[in-house]
Amino acid sequence: MPELPEVETTVRGLATVLQDEQLVRVEPRRADLRRPIPVDLRQRLTGARVIGLSRRAKYGLIDTDRGDTLVFHLGMSGRWRIDPEDIGTHDHLVIETASGRMLALNDPRRFGSLDLMETAAVAQFAPFAAMGPEPLGAAFGGAHLHRAFAGRQAPVKAMLLDQKIVAGLGNIYVCEALHMAGISPTRAAGTISRKRLDSLVVAIREVLDAAIAAGGSTLRDYARPDGELGYFFKQWRVYGREGENCPGCGGPVLRRVDSGRSTFYCRKCQR
Repeated sequence: MPELPEVETTVRGLATVLQDEQLVRVEPRRADLRRPIPVDLRQRLTGARVIGLSRRAKYGLIDTDRGDTLVFHLGMSGRWRIDPEDIGTHDHLVIETASGRMLALNDPRRFGSLDLMETAAVAQFAPFAAMGPEPLGAAFGGAHLHRAFAGRQAPVKAMLLDQKIVAGLGNIYVCEALHMAGISPTRAAGTISRKRLDSLVVAIREVLDAAIAAGGSTLRDYARPDGELGYFFKQWRVYGREGENCPGCGGPVLRRVDSGRSTFYCRKCQR
């Protein structure tokens, strides 16, 4: 599944085509993805002008001058195609702008979603209502984690993946940040000092910023809107590197499976 940096990269790519553009064609090509596509999506968006694009967790948001926001999720395999040569079977939404640009939302597995909200009510959108702060935002810091982790015996990795604590963090980048901060993924969250949590926040931001700058991580189905693949995977410290040498100590990178997710870590460097 595309993670936060991939979605951020996607939104920035879409902005180069959609910002301040009028939508002259909005064509849903099926009735549903993971859930039904709003039946009035074509009517409400056709003729509207895009006034802003942003991201919340792993969702992209496209705001219009009619007070509506298109909220999209890429699911497992979704991606936007810019100016495709043809429209294929798996292109489930087609958008054309007044300047002649075209976008197609391609999702072979149909695990993504499209929702249309009143912009003023986006914060009440069900997936957003209980979300924690953005990891790159001002509200996220060591103090926030210290409060959220207080008294908790759950592993720190599981806590960081809890969207109620911090929005949008996924498995890859949590593994990477914990290694950078020298914290074991199995460490009880409530036993980590405020000082180490401050360092963890710095590591999370550095890992996400680096991934965004590199264009996101190349997963099996992920591509940016311009069709280019991201290259952050070449910089992974531990993720997917079981048995390889830890970049910190030279010891072996280990792998364990918790709740169906692989965790990559170094027993020596991470305490």
